[in-house]
Amino acid sequence: MNAPEPSQATPAAARDTAATRRALLSTCVAAAVRGGDVVRAGAADLGRLVWDVKSPADFVSDVDRNSERAIAAVVAERHPDARLVGEEMTPGAAADLSGLTFVADPLDGTTNFLHGYPWYAVSVAAVVDGEPVAGAVLNVATGELFTATAGGGARLAGQPISVSTLDDPQRALIGTGFPFKHPDLVDRYLGPFGDVMRATAGVRRAGAAALDLADVACGRFEAFWELVLAPWDVAAGLLLVREAGGLATDLEGRRAAVGHGPIVAGNPAMHAWLLERVRGR
Repeated sequence: MNAPEPSQATPAAARDTAATRRALLSTCVAAAVRGGDVVRAGAADLGRLVWDVKSPADFVSDVDRNSERAIAAVVAERHPDARLVGEEMTPGAAADLSGLTFVADPLDGTTNFLHGYPWYAVSVAAVVDGEPVAGAVLNVATGELFTATAGGGARLAGQPISVSTLDDPQRALIGTGFPFKHPDLVDRYLGPFGDVMRATAGVRRAGAAALDLADVACGRFEAFWELVLAPWDVAAGLLLVREAGGLATDLEGRRAAVGHGPIVAGNPAMHAWLLERVRGR
């Protein structure tokens, strides 16, 4: 996959125009492609990778770190005044999203990747004063590229996408994420999980939140929920869902922010249905 031609650097205080958002999207795509090249090369040599344990069931490897370095190089080249918030090397910087910040997950679905399970991605979003204005999610395993700009719609491989119109829970396919980093939340999660499973056509846990949100945006999932996500998990995905006509909130129905916390996303009808089942438990 070829990255777009470099655009001129955009200072943090640049006016928020459609042209600016397109330029920022160009950077997001180029960075995701560069990171994806690193991940793809690592996938060809999985047997040599060393897994480091960040916490129980939460792993990292040199592929994650080198992908983030590749993303950082693209951002620094094109937007030297911008900051990068990445999962592996600068997670603490997420506390301040003022000005122009690129928020990146250099390898979303690390456990999938390390096991050769073909569902993992690179996610990069341009965030201005806390609001995502451009974003790209590249499914490295399949080559699918999801993109969005604020006010410009969401796309898959350059073609417009929209959320599902299905509003019958019995026919709905719902995505979810397990609270594997937070065992104290397992009981809180299992009650709603059972309710949703019994009332729908199925529940899927694919293991990569950026792709889960992309799948809501293109109508593969009617809705999705997870109790704890991080800024790099959601920055690009929130924009994809909203630009595709969907809703993304916290468990209280408030507009979801680029931060740490729960997410409920879906087409308007199924978002409302799912929210009623997972909130306040």
